Amino acid sequence: MKINDAHDTLASAAEGETETAPVAIDRRTLPTAVAERLRDMIIEGELAAGTRLNERALCERLQVSRTPLREAFRLLCADGLVRMQPNRGAQVIALSEDDIRQSFEVMGALEALSGELACLHISDREIIEIRALTFEMQACHARGDLSSYYHVNREIHDRINAASHNPLLSEVYRSINLRLQNLRFRSNLNHDKWDRAMREHLDMVDALEARDGARLSGIMREHMKRKGEAVLEGLRQETRPPNPAG
Repeated sequence: MKINDAHDTLASAAEGETETAPVAIDRRTLPTAVAERLRDMIIEGELAAGTRLNERALCERLQVSRTPLREAFRLLCADGLVRMQPNRGAQVIALSEDDIRQSFEVMGALEALSGELACLHISDREIIEIRALTFEMQACHARGDLSSYYHVNREIHDRINAASHNPLLSEVYRSINLRLQNLRFRSNLNHDKWDRAMREHLDMVDALEARDGARLSGIMREHMKRKGEAVLEGLRQETRPPNPAG
């Protein structure tokens, strides 16, 4: 998905139906595969916050029956992305402004600690792999491919966290990060902010290669702070009433 396409209309699952091409799903791990596809749709804004999930439309879109779809809903509930409502079905969770601010504050601290510990424990091979991913992310940025950029970006952050070699940190990191994936994606919809985020990633990998834990920790904390600010600014612009005609 290119950045200019990021605000396209919702998929057929969003309480109605459109003529959308079916999406093939691997039936060997059906509920997990369905959950992963729905997770991507939530992250990239196809299924917006607050959307009620239309089971019939999703079954047609994903070419699955209701049983694996409902199992996928339960997986997404555990991730904190969806809530099940009696007599109303599943709905994409919408975070309040306070939820968003607090979540990004916590995520900034987790990212900072991940970076600091990674500099103590990361191997040369892991650094080379993260540098290669950063080159790949630069290519995605250069061609305006926000969807691919986002997936590579997520892989880089996950690898830095894994390099901390702290399973408890990784568990907490994952639980908070899942709630923020859609918002982290949206934080790059502004070209200037996306450009800055890319530059910050280049600084991150430089600090990682130098094994400068204090520098990397600071970069990652500020990186998350700016993302949170960008998200809140975007939400306020969306909810701001239009100026009266002059």
